[in-house]
Amino acid sequence: MSWFKNLQVYRVPADWAMTPAALIEALAAQWFVPPGDNDMLRQGWVPPREGGDLVHTVNRQMLLQLKTEKKLLPAKAINQAAKARAAEMEQAQGFAPGKKAMKELKERIADELLPRALPIATFINVWIDPVNGWLVVDAASPAKADDVIKLLLKAVDKLPLESLRVQRSPVGVMTEWLQTDEAPAGFTVDMDTELRATGESKAAVRYVKHSLDPEEVRRHIVAGKQCTRLAMTWDNKISFVLTESLAIKGVKPLDVLEEKDSGLHNADERFDGDFMLMTGELAKLLGDVVEALGGEAKA
Repeated sequence: MSWFKNLQVYRVPADWAMTPAALIEALAAQWFVPPGDNDMLRQGWVPPREGGDLVHTVNRQMLLQLKTEKKLLPAKAINQAAKARAAEMEQAQGFAPGKKAMKELKERIADELLPRALPIATFINVWIDPVNGWLVVDAASPAKADDVIKLLLKAVDKLPLESLRVQRSPVGVMTEWLQTDEAPAGFTVDMDTELRATGESKAAVRYVKHSLDPEEVRRHIVAGKQCTRLAMTWDNKISFVLTESLAIKGVKPLDVLEEKDSGLHNADERFDGDFMLMTGELAKLLGDVVEALGGEAKA
Protein backbone atom coordinates (compact mmCIF):
# COMPACT_ATOMS: atom_id res chain seq x y z
CA MET A 1 0.00 0.00 0.00
CA SER A 2 1.01 3.62 -0.43
CA TRP A 3 1.91 5.62 2.64
CA PHE A 4 -0.50 8.30 3.87
CA LYS A 5 0.55 11.61 2.33
CA ASN A 6 -1.31 14.04 4.60
CA LEU A 7 -2.23 13.50 8.24
CA GLN A 8 -5.26 15.19 9.77
CA VAL A 9 -4.86 13.93 13.33
CA TYR A 10 -7.50 13.14 15.97
CA ARG A 11 -7.51 11.39 19.31
CA VAL A 12 -9.43 8.35 20.53
CA PRO A 13 -8.86 6.84 23.99
CA ALA A 14 -5.86 4.50 24.14
CA ASP A 15 -7.00 0.86 24.28
CA TRP A 16 -10.35 1.89 22.79
CA ALA A 17 -12.62 -1.14 23.08
CA MET A 18 -14.05 -1.01 19.53
CA THR A 19 -13.29 -4.30 17.76
CA PRO A 20 -12.87 -4.62 13.99
CA ALA A 21 -16.00 -6.81 13.84
CA ALA A 22 -18.08 -4.19 15.66
CA LEU A 23 -16.72 -1.44 13.42
CA ILE A 24 -17.51 -3.45 10.28
CA GLU A 25 -21.08 -3.87 11.52
CA ALA A 26 -21.39 -0.15 12.25
CA LEU A 27 -20.04 0.89 8.84
CA ALA A 28 -22.15 -1.59 6.87
CA ALA A 29 -25.11 0.81 6.82
CA GLN A 30 -22.91 3.28 4.90
CA TRP A 31 -21.56 0.81 2.33
CA PHE A 32 -20.86 2.67 -0.90
CA VAL A 33 -23.66 2.62 -3.48
CA PRO A 34 -22.95 4.11 -6.94
CA PRO A 35 -24.88 7.29 -7.78
CA GLY A 36 -28.13 6.89 -9.66
CA ASP A 37 -29.10 8.85 -12.77
CA ASN A 38 -30.30 11.81 -10.76
CA ASP A 39 -27.65 11.78 -8.02
CA MET A 40 -24.85 14.32 -8.19
CA LEU A 41 -22.76 12.73 -5.43
CA ARG A 42 -22.55 9.52 -3.38
CA GLN A 43 -20.24 8.59 -0.50
CA GLY A 44 -19.73 5.37 1.38
CA TRP A 45 -17.23 2.88 2.76
CA VAL A 46 -15.48 0.28 0.62
CA PRO A 47 -12.97 -2.47 1.52
CA PRO A 48 -9.38 -1.12 1.52
CA ARG A 49 -8.38 -4.45 -0.07
CA GLU A 50 -10.44 -5.74 -2.98
CA GLY A 51 -12.57 -8.66 -1.80
CA GLY A 52 -11.79 -7.92 1.86
CA ASP A 53 -13.78 -6.53 4.78
CA LEU A 54 -14.72 -2.92 5.31
CA VAL A 55 -12.07 -2.80 8.04
CA HIS A 56 -8.63 -4.18 7.22
CA THR A 57 -6.78 -5.09 10.43
CA VAL A 58 -3.11 -5.87 10.97
CA ASN A 59 -1.59 -6.12 14.45
CA ARG A 60 -4.64 -4.29 15.94
CA GLN A 61 -4.19 -1.38 13.51
CA MET A 62 -7.32 -0.68 11.45
CA LEU A 63 -7.58 0.73 7.92
CA LEU A 64 -10.80 2.11 6.39
CA GLN A 65 -11.47 3.61 2.97
CA LEU A 66 -14.15 6.14 2.03
CA LYS A 67 -15.17 6.30 -1.63
CA THR A 68 -16.77 9.36 -3.19
CA GLU A 69 -18.25 9.52 -6.68
CA LYS A 70 -19.19 12.96 -7.93
CA LYS A 71 -20.62 13.77 -11.34
CA LEU A 72 -19.03 16.67 -13.13
CA LEU A 73 -21.16 19.01 -15.21
CA PRO A 74 -18.94 21.58 -16.93
CA ALA A 75 -20.34 25.07 -16.47
CA LYS A 76 -19.27 25.93 -20.01
CA ALA A 77 -21.44 23.15 -21.48
CA ILE A 78 -24.45 24.24 -19.40
CA ASN A 79 -23.98 27.88 -20.40
CA GLN A 80 -23.67 27.02 -24.09
CA ALA A 81 -26.80 24.87 -24.01
CA ALA A 82 -28.69 27.57 -22.10
CA LYS A 83 -27.61 30.23 -24.60
CA ALA A 84 -28.86 28.13 -27.52
CA ARG A 85 -32.14 27.35 -25.72
CA ALA A 86 -32.60 31.05 -24.81
CA ALA A 87 -32.15 32.05 -28.48
CA GLU A 88 -34.92 29.61 -29.45
CA MET A 89 -37.20 31.03 -26.74
CA GLU A 90 -36.50 34.61 -27.88
CA GLN A 91 -37.38 33.73 -31.47
CA ALA A 92 -40.58 32.00 -30.37
CA GLN A 93 -41.82 34.61 -27.86
CA GLY A 94 -40.31 37.79 -29.27
CA PHE A 95 -38.20 38.72 -26.24
CA ALA A 96 -35.17 37.31 -24.45
CA PRO A 97 -35.67 35.43 -21.17
CA GLY A 98 -34.87 37.49 -18.06
CA LYS A 99 -32.35 36.79 -15.33
CA LYS A 100 -34.68 34.60 -13.26
CA ALA A 101 -35.80 32.64 -16.35
CA MET A 102 -32.16 32.09 -17.38
CA LYS A 103 -31.33 30.77 -13.91
CA GLU A 104 -34.24 28.31 -14.06
CA LEU A 105 -33.25 27.34 -17.62
CA LYS A 106 -29.69 26.49 -16.52
CA GLU A 107 -31.00 24.43 -13.62
CA ARG A 108 -33.33 22.52 -15.95
CA ILE A 109 -30.50 21.84 -18.42
CA ALA A 110 -28.25 20.63 -15.57
CA ASP A 111 -31.01 18.20 -14.52
CA GLU A 112 -31.29 16.96 -18.12
CA LEU A 113 -27.53 16.43 -18.46
CA LEU A 114 -27.03 14.80 -15.05
CA PRO A 115 -27.96 11.20 -16.09
CA ARG A 116 -25.32 11.34 -18.85
CA ALA A 117 -22.55 12.85 -16.70
CA LEU A 118 -19.64 10.58 -15.84
CA PRO A 119 -18.81 10.24 -12.13
CA ILE A 120 -15.27 10.87 -10.89
CA ALA A 121 -14.19 8.57 -8.04
CA THR A 122 -11.90 9.62 -5.18
CA PHE A 123 -10.74 7.65 -2.15
CA ILE A 124 -9.74 8.76 1.35
CA ASN A 125 -8.04 6.37 3.77
CA VAL A 126 -8.49 6.38 7.53
CA TRP A 127 -6.11 4.76 10.02
CA ILE A 128 -7.31 3.94 13.53
CA ASP A 129 -4.70 3.05 16.15
CA PRO A 130 -6.61 1.89 19.24
CA VAL A 131 -3.34 0.98 20.98
CA ASN A 132 -1.87 4.51 21.03
CA GLY A 133 -5.12 6.40 20.60
CA TRP A 134 -4.68 7.91 17.12
CA LEU A 135 -7.27 8.39 14.38
CA VAL A 136 -5.70 9.79 11.21
CA VAL A 137 -7.41 10.86 7.98
CA ASP A 138 -5.27 11.01 4.84
CA ALA A 139 -6.73 14.28 3.55
CA ALA A 140 -5.04 17.44 2.31
CA SER A 141 -7.57 19.78 3.92
CA PRO A 142 -9.50 19.88 7.21
CA ALA A 143 -12.74 20.24 5.21
CA LYS A 144 -12.22 16.88 3.48
CA ALA A 145 -11.32 15.26 6.78
CA ASP A 146 -14.48 16.73 8.34
CA ASP A 147 -16.60 14.97 5.68
CA VAL A 148 -15.05 11.66 6.71
CA ILE A 149 -15.45 12.35 10.43
CA LYS A 150 -19.13 13.28 10.00
CA LEU A 151 -19.85 9.92 8.38
CA LEU A 152 -17.92 8.09 11.09
CA LEU A 153 -19.84 9.90 13.82
CA LYS A 154 -23.12 8.92 12.18
CA ALA A 155 -22.07 5.29 11.86
CA VAL A 156 -20.36 4.69 15.20
CA ASP A 157 -22.55 5.36 18.22
CA LYS A 158 -20.83 7.61 20.78
CA LEU A 159 -17.50 7.62 18.96
CA PRO A 160 -15.07 9.04 21.60
CA LEU A 161 -13.27 11.32 19.15
CA GLU A 162 -11.41 14.53 20.02
CA SER A 163 -9.20 16.97 18.16
CA LEU A 164 -5.51 16.77 18.95
CA ARG A 165 -4.47 19.58 21.30
CA VAL A 166 -0.94 20.52 22.32
CA GLN A 167 0.46 22.73 25.08
CA ARG A 168 2.25 25.18 22.80
CA SER A 169 1.23 26.90 19.58
CA PRO A 170 2.80 25.25 16.51
CA VAL A 171 3.36 28.72 15.01
CA GLY A 172 5.20 29.96 18.09
CA VAL A 173 7.32 26.83 18.45
CA MET A 174 8.26 26.60 14.74
CA THR A 175 9.22 30.29 14.80
CA GLU A 176 11.38 29.64 17.85
CA TRP A 177 13.14 26.74 16.12
CA LEU A 178 14.01 28.98 13.18
CA GLN A 179 15.02 31.92 15.37
CA THR A 180 17.42 29.81 17.43
CA ASP A 181 18.46 27.71 14.42
CA GLU A 182 17.91 24.65 16.59
CA ALA A 183 15.48 21.82 15.84
CA PRO A 184 14.12 19.59 18.63
CA ALA A 185 15.90 16.34 19.40
CA GLY A 186 15.35 13.74 16.69
CA PHE A 187 14.35 16.29 14.03
CA THR A 188 16.15 18.32 11.39
CA VAL A 189 14.80 21.40 9.59
CA ASP A 190 14.64 21.04 5.79
CA MET A 191 14.54 23.57 2.95
CA ASP A 192 10.83 24.48 2.68
CA THR A 193 9.15 26.98 4.97
CA GLU A 194 6.64 29.83 5.02
CA LEU A 195 6.87 32.96 7.16
CA ARG A 196 3.75 35.09 7.34
CA ALA A 197 3.13 38.54 8.84
CA THR A 198 0.65 38.71 11.70
CA GLY A 199 -0.60 42.21 10.85
CA GLU A 200 -3.13 43.36 8.28
CA SER A 201 -0.69 43.08 5.38
CA LYS A 202 -0.56 39.24 5.55
CA ALA A 203 2.78 39.50 3.75
CA ALA A 204 4.44 36.12 3.30
CA VAL A 205 7.86 34.79 2.42
CA ARG A 206 8.17 31.23 1.12
CA TYR A 207 11.29 29.15 0.72
CA VAL A 208 10.90 26.19 -1.64
CA LYS A 209 13.82 23.76 -1.91
CA HIS A 210 15.96 26.67 -0.74
CA SER A 211 18.58 26.64 2.01
CA LEU A 212 17.42 28.67 5.00
CA ASP A 213 19.93 31.35 5.91
CA PRO A 214 19.55 31.81 9.70
CA GLU A 215 20.31 35.54 9.66
CA GLU A 216 17.91 36.22 6.81
CA VAL A 217 15.19 34.21 8.52
CA ARG A 218 15.77 36.07 11.81
CA ARG A 219 15.35 39.43 10.02
CA HIS A 220 11.92 38.32 8.79
CA ILE A 221 10.98 37.20 12.31
CA VAL A 222 12.15 40.49 13.86
CA ALA A 223 10.04 42.27 11.23
CA GLY A 224 6.96 40.52 12.62
CA LYS A 225 6.63 37.36 10.55
CA GLN A 226 5.96 33.94 12.08
CA CYS A 227 6.47 30.44 10.73
CA THR A 228 3.24 28.82 9.49
CA ARG A 229 4.75 25.85 7.58
CA LEU A 230 8.03 24.07 8.18
CA ALA A 231 9.56 21.13 6.33
CA MET A 232 11.33 18.69 8.64
CA THR A 233 12.81 15.21 8.77
CA TRP A 234 12.21 12.89 11.71
CA ASP A 235 14.80 10.36 12.86
CA ASN A 236 16.33 10.28 9.36
CA LYS A 237 13.31 8.17 8.34
CA ILE A 238 10.38 10.41 7.36
CA SER A 239 10.24 13.87 5.80
CA PHE A 240 7.11 16.00 6.24
CA VAL A 241 5.75 19.53 6.55
CA LEU A 242 4.29 20.69 9.87
CA THR A 243 1.56 23.35 9.53
CA GLU A 244 0.09 25.96 11.81
CA SER A 245 -3.10 23.90 12.17
CA LEU A 246 -1.13 20.86 13.43
CA ALA A 247 -1.66 18.99 10.16
CA ILE A 248 1.28 16.98 8.87
CA LYS A 249 1.59 17.18 5.10
CA GLY A 250 3.82 15.85 2.35
CA VAL A 251 4.73 12.72 4.32
CA LYS A 252 7.46 10.76 2.59
CA PRO A 253 9.28 7.68 3.88
CA LEU A 254 13.01 7.84 3.18
CA ASP A 255 15.18 5.11 1.70
CA VAL A 256 16.03 3.56 5.06
CA LEU A 257 12.35 2.59 5.50
CA GLU A 258 11.69 1.56 1.92
CA GLU A 259 14.46 -1.03 2.18
CA LYS A 260 12.81 -2.77 5.15
CA ASP A 261 10.09 -4.54 3.16
CA SER A 262 12.32 -5.74 0.33
CA GLY A 263 11.97 -9.39 1.42
CA LEU A 264 8.16 -9.47 1.03
CA HIS A 265 6.97 -11.08 -2.20
CA ASN A 266 3.23 -11.57 -2.69
CA ALA A 267 0.79 -8.66 -2.83
CA ASP A 268 -0.97 -9.44 0.46
CA GLU A 269 2.32 -9.71 2.33
CA ARG A 270 3.56 -6.46 0.86
CA PHE A 271 0.31 -4.65 1.66
CA ASP A 272 0.26 -5.82 5.28
CA GLY A 273 3.99 -5.29 5.68
CA ASP A 274 3.74 -1.73 4.36
CA PHE A 275 0.76 -1.03 6.62
CA MET A 276 2.54 -2.35 9.72
CA LEU A 277 5.69 -0.38 8.89
CA MET A 278 3.75 2.83 8.20
CA THR A 279 1.57 2.69 11.30
CA GLY A 280 4.46 1.76 13.57
CA GLU A 281 6.66 4.62 12.38
CA LEU A 282 3.88 7.22 12.13
CA ALA A 283 2.69 6.46 15.66
CA LYS A 284 6.22 7.21 16.95
CA LEU A 285 6.47 10.31 14.74
CA LEU A 286 3.17 11.69 16.07
CA GLY A 287 4.27 11.08 19.66
CA ASP A 288 7.55 12.93 19.07
CA VAL A 289 5.82 15.85 17.31
CA VAL A 290 3.43 16.23 20.26
CA GLU A 291 6.36 16.13 22.71
CA ALA A 292 8.24 18.75 20.66
CA LEU A 293 5.18 21.01 20.95
CA GLY A 294 5.15 20.84 24.74
CA GLY A 295 3.11 17.69 25.19
CA GLU A 296 -0.58 17.05 24.87
CA ALA A 297 -3.13 19.49 26.29
CA LYS A 298 -6.19 17.83 27.75
CA ALA A 299 -9.57 19.41 27.12
